[in-house]
Amino acid sequence: MENENNENIVTIDSVCAYCGVGCDIAAHVDVKENKIKKIFAHPDGATSEGNLCVKGKYGFDFVDSKARITKPRIRKSFLEKNPEIKAAIADSLTDLDDTWYESDVDNATTAGAMKLKDIQSKYGRKSVCSLGGARSSCESAYYFQKFTRYTLNSPHVDNCARVCHSPSLKGMRLTIGEGAASNPFDDIYKTEFMIVMGSNTTEAHPIVANRMIKAAQAGTGIACFDVREIKLHKFSKYKVVAPHESNLLILNMIAHTIITEELYAPDFIAKRTKNWEHFKENILADPYANPEFFREVEGFEYLADMLPKIAREYASKKSLILWGLGITEHVDGSYAVMAIVHLALMTGNIGLDGAGVMPLRGQTNVQGVCDMGMLPYYAPDYQAPREVGLMTPQLVDGMIDGTIKGVLNIGEDLTHIHPNLNKIKKAFENVELIFVQELFMTDIARRADIVVGVKSIYEKTGVYINAMRKVHLSTPLVKSDLPDDWEVIKLLDEKMGGGYDFHTSEDIWNDVCKTATNRFKGASYKVLRDNEKVGISWPILEDGTGTPVLHREDFRTQDGIGAFRYKGYELSGMVEEILNKKLKGYHLTTGRAMAHYNNSAQTKYTEKLAKRYTEDLLLVHNDDAADFTTEKVILKTEFGQTNPLRVKFTDKVRPKTLYTTFHHEDSKLNNVFGDKSDVLIMTAAFKSIQVEIISVA
Repeated sequence: MENENNENIVTIDSVCAYCGVGCDIAAHVDVKENKIKKIFAHPDGATSEGNLCVKGKYGFDFVDSKARITKPRIRKSFLEKNPEIKAAIADSLTDLDDTWYESDVDNATTAGAMKLKDIQSKYGRKSVCSLGGARSSCESAYYFQKFTRYTLNSPHVDNCARVCHSPSLKGMRLTIGEGAASNPFDDIYKTEFMIVMGSNTTEAHPIVANRMIKAAQAGTGIACFDVREIKLHKFSKYKVVAPHESNLLILNMIAHTIITEELYAPDFIAKRTKNWEHFKENILADPYANPEFFREVEGFEYLADMLPKIAREYASKKSLILWGLGITEHVDGSYAVMAIVHLALMTGNIGLDGAGVMPLRGQTNVQGVCDMGMLPYYAPDYQAPREVGLMTPQLVDGMIDGTIKGVLNIGEDLTHIHPNLNKIKKAFENVELIFVQELFMTDIARRADIVVGVKSIYEKTGVYINAMRKVHLSTPLVKSDLPDDWEVIKLLDEKMGGGYDFHTSEDIWNDVCKTATNRFKGASYKVLRDNEKVGISWPILEDGTGTPVLHREDFRTQDGIGAFRYKGYELSGMVEEILNKKLKGYHLTTGRAMAHYNNSAQTKYTEKLAKRYTEDLLLVHNDDAADFTTEKVILKTEFGQTNPLRVKFTDKVRPKTLYTTFHHEDSKLNNVFGDKSDVLIMTAAFKSIQVEIISVA
């Protein structure tokens, strides 16, 4: 352990680099060495509660990794195809290897700007797009979309929420007008009952799971739903292992019980909602909404009795519903989110301490990046943009048909985390410019024409917004000579004729506060710095007061009223196969391991994390061993196949269900997924697909 009394060691408070919990962190930093020595949480940390998961605690070695991109890289073949660009920046170029020149930021952005102008002059203003990940700050995301929409005059902006919680935003906006969590994490201690669906919380959001487990141990009931047995089931009163793709089916069944047993809140419904009678009539007439339907689904008959019990407990108590990607990454993800909100509306379980709806957002700033307008159909503050752009899957189609020719990318490994990778890789081969801002040479960076290394979260000042709407201002832990993302955008902006008067991240944030007044009017850097350890939940009023609980008096719809929007379950997938006695093949589902984060772009450069989970393992039920006679297998669909995956037998998945993670690029897991996606918002259906098994000798 480092000598914490060393005069060179200082303690700096900031925010964690990983999941949407957005934990407060403290770091011991050797200012002489400019090196992080230790990261921990203060005992009084408001979000962390004094605890960090392994990623938060150990996942900082990436900052000093020798694999960091320290100088911009420009592909040699790109310059050969664009001799006028090469001539303009020739003096800055030095050989790195057979593929790349190294340059400097000024010349790299000159090359990028020249090519953007060339593309737009040949193919039109909408031939370029900007795609941003959620590892960036709010300031960079805000500037990125503003630069794209106004300087480039292209409407095409999107972010990695497309593959995670876009259905949560869609479903909640259509019902209660706001696509973010209604309550703070600490309301888990105030609730009397919790439904947790499609969230392996102990792995994906461990510090939230700590609260759930403490609440359960104190007597709070949990109904935990998943397609396999997970750790949270151990602490749950109701342990539901459900068929694949049955979320909407189950949620409508819970609603059916609440209606038939008259457990709903008539006064709340009358005062604060609309479309109730239409919704009620449709649920009662829906042949799949009666829980008795499950008596015909072999292996899941117990749900006919358990779901009404869950419904009664949820409706009769002050209750929360929390969910993850197991809800959203399906064809009916947006509708399932609406069905979750319906339960809250019909029982009055919203707008109260300890009662509400809480999507567990994935990345540290995915909430913030969406708030900043990095979406094709929303400007900052979820206002209507002057022109609606295309979503990422549509942009990929545009790359294939030749209408999209330039891609700007910040921190989103597009050719790893998106589905149908064989298609996506072909699409990117058809563009004339890929300009990437990254920490490391990720898969998309290796395919890029220009790559600029930038600061990480631990090297810059910036605003990050977690899954409960808490706005945190990060403090850099160490110094770096690399540019921030927004500084690269500024150079591009100036060279494309923009020239916004932004000189610091605070300048950009001040513009956010003036533009996005519904949420950030009073969220100045001073206010955020004064609340550094605790954060403030938006909307933040002019006097700096936050709003921990939404929807107390009205909903954030235009008329202030919550809306029921019935959608019936459509028989398909595993449930249909079981009913027809034709359950065939294997159904794959995916998830995370605690030690890694998403595409492991940062965690794999931290030895303590990398060695905990060195490969994506395939979990197979013991009873299916006859089909898995080799140590490794390949999973295959019509869209592609994985690389060999090591098999691990277990009783934690059901027979005919397979489970694996997607952290390691070498697994090529997303090769097997096609374009199947949420019908409203195009989020990939990552949570269930039938696969063929190929033994590897």
